[in-house]
Parts: sequence; structure tokens; C-alpha cells
Amino acid sequence: MRPSFTFVAALGVTAVMGLSACSKSEPAPDPVRAVRTMTLAPVSAGGSYEYAAEVRARTETRLGFRVGGKLVKRSVSIGERVRPGQVLAQLDPQDLKLGQDSANAQMASAQANLDLAQADFGRYKELRDKEFISAAELERREASLKSAQAQWRQAQAQVAVQRNQTGYAALVSDVAGVVTAVEAEPGAVLAAGAPVLRVALDGPRDAVFSVPEDKVELIRAVGSQPGSLTVLPWGDKAAPLPALLRELSAAADPVTRTFLVKADLGAAPLRLGQTATLRVELPRSAGIIKLPLSALKEEQGRTTVWLLDTQNMTVRQQVVQIAGADGNEAVVSAGLVPGQVVVTAGVHVLNPGQKVKRFEPQGAPAAAAVAALPPASASSK
Repeated sequence: MRPSFTFVAALGVTAVMGLSACSKSEPAPDPVRAVRTMTLAPVSAGGSYEYAAEVRARTETRLGFRVGGKLVKRSVSIGERVRPGQVLAQLDPQDLKLGQDSANAQMASAQANLDLAQADFGRYKELRDKEFISAAELERREASLKSAQAQWRQAQAQVAVQRNQTGYAALVSDVAGVVTAVEAEPGAVLAAGAPVLRVALDGPRDAVFSVPEDKVELIRAVGSQPGSLTVLPWGDKAAPLPALLRELSAAADPVTRTFLVKADLGAAPLRLGQTATLRVELPRSAGIIKLPLSALKEEQGRTTVWLLDTQNMTVRQQVVQIAGADGNEAVVSAGLVPGQVVVTAGVHVLNPGQKVKRFEPQGAPAAAAVAALPPASASSK
């Protein structure tokens, strides 16, 4: 009997051990986390965006010769001021002078033909008056005279054109401004209209900057409002200068995918090419909600916050829409309502439905107890 009992007992122990090995252990519950919270309340907020800008002239023109030729002289360099009537560059005028000589010779020939035609017409008119020739013959002489007169006027116009062409060998500035670029050097053979110099005209200045696609409508909406755009030159202690939206590009830059914006600075005394900070002031909105940046969490391309259920002390995620920033706080435009309790610290260690408790700094209960003691007891301690 004893060997059989021992065998049966061994089988039972083995079965119990096998069942214990096959059973899965239950996961440990999430710990109760301590979190900081805040109760939402509507506030008023504005904000601003800042962009790096460059000061440019309202009008910048490329100057070039109206005729082709070889550039033999350039009289100005980058940074020099130019005045109206100043000669900036010179082409080789030899070919142009030969053309003018040719036009003068053609005009002399036309003048001789005109004189001959006038003399013939006078003689034939006398003969017709004496009825020595027919009327048809006089009409032919009159037609020859009119043709000679037209050729003479044509030659005269050609002389004027060639005179102008010769004058175009000198590049003369018709504006006052500053040379900002040199695009051709002496010795180059230029076609008519090829740029030689770039000149920024004296007058109004623009602050030029680029904005991303999601800010285009904002700039369009607030840019024309006085006080919405201000420019602060770098390294300059002067007060910010007011600006107004003047031009907004209709298409994005193919490389940067940003839109070029030009803000009118008027006649502000700024140097060309000077770097500045352009600030876009956002209009203040009442009844919006602001949160500390520590309350936000990015997850799968969405911005979320943790809402606290004060009855069950559990948390759940809520997707929100951010309209901008105001200092170290985010401006929430959708997803939250006043009165909700939001977790502001510890958001990255929470799970949906997790139990939490409000964070209390160490020593807070003791400090409260001491504050509650009578003055005599507190001083005796």
C-alpha cells in the first residue's frame, strides 16, 4: 500500500506544478502618479511673431546701354552715389560714329536730288505755261519732286537716329541713388539692353522678409492695420519704426517654400541692406484659454492634454488646437472649455484611465499645522 500511495502523491504534486507553470501572471496596475493641475479660466491674450528682415529700396533698377558695343570704361563702383546726368559707363563709339557719317552722306545725297528735282520742276512749269509740253509731262516732274522731298525727309530722320545712337554710347544716369551691383566690366561686348549697373533709387524704403504658408493669411489680415507691424534695426538703439504691408507675394519661393512680404517703411533713415527684426503684433482676443507649455503633448501629429476627472481621480486625453504662443504659454483656440481641470506637469508618464493624485510639496501639512497653532505655542516651539 505505501508504494502505491507515494506514487499517487508524486503524480499530484507534478500536476499542480504543471498547472502553476501554465498560468499567466496578471500585469501590475499602473502606479498612482502625483501630478500638478490647473483649473481652466478664460483670459485675454495677444502675442507676436518675429521675422528677420532686410531693408531695401522701394525701387531698384538695372541700367544698361540702349545700343550694343564693347564696354571700354566704367566710372562708378559699388556703394557710390550717383546723380542725374552723371556718366556711369562708356562704349566704344567708333562703329556708331561711322553710322552717323553714313547717315550724313545719305542726307547730302538726298539734298542734292531734291535741289535737282526742284530746279527741273521749275523749268518744266515755265514750259507748260508756254504750252511747249503737255500736262502729263509736268505731272511726272511734280511726282519726281515729291519723291525727292520724301527721300530727303527720310535721310534727315536717319541722321537724327544715328545721332541718338552715338549719344547712347555713354550710359547716363537719369536718377539719384546708390550703386548696389556691378554686372559688367570693361572689355565685355554687350548686347543692347544688357544690364551694367544696378542702382537703388533714393526715396522710400521697404522691409523685406519671408513668412511660411500658414502665416500668409495672418499677415494679410493684420498687415494694413496701424501698429501691427514694427521694425527694429539690429544694432540700433532707436525706437521701433512703424510699417505697413505693401506687397505680398502670390506664389511661394520654389526653394524655401515661403512667401515674400514687403512692408513700407516710408522715408525712414535706414541704410540699404541693413538687417532688422520685423514684429507682427497679434490682435488681443478675450475669452480664450492659455496653458503652460508643459501641459502639451505631441502624439501622432496631434497636440493633446490630459484632463482630470476630479470624482474618480483618473485622466483622459483631449485633442486641442493651438493658435499661437504668448510668452511661455500656449494659446488654445479649440478643444477645451473653462472649468475643466488640466494636468500641467507629469504628462509624459500617464496612460488613459490612470489613477492620479494631486501633487503636494513636502512639508506642506507641517507648515499648515504650525500656522494653525496659537502664537504663544508657536513661539515656544
